[in-house]
Amino acid sequence: MRRDVFQAIADPTRREIINMIAQHPLNVNAVAENFEVSRTAIYKHIKMLTECGLVVITQFGRERYCEARLERLAEVADWVEQYRKVWTERLDNLENFLDDLETKKRKPGRKKG
Repeated sequence: MRRDVFQAIADPTRREIINMIAQHPLNVNAVAENFEVSRTAIYKHIKMLTECGLVVITQFGRERYCEARLERLAEVADWVEQYRKVWTERLDNLENFLDDLETKKRKPGRKKG
């Protein structure tokens, strides 16, 4: 099964792992200690993050350290950006419409005689 960055960030635990190791690399045990799920579950999350290219595992002696590779998140940012542009345009159009409506309300109407 092909993994992608969207699958990686779909889970809140994986997002939290990314947040934790974005600051500095942590060993796998230090990551696991921050969650109330089994180490095995955390290892599975880390494995998926690795398969998606968001985490690299480096071995130092007996310790395995997780290091974030956040470049792949640009794919998500690009995808979101297209929708940001659409919604910004829609909200701008709504604002213009409401401004026009307010302007028409303020103008005194002509009396029919």
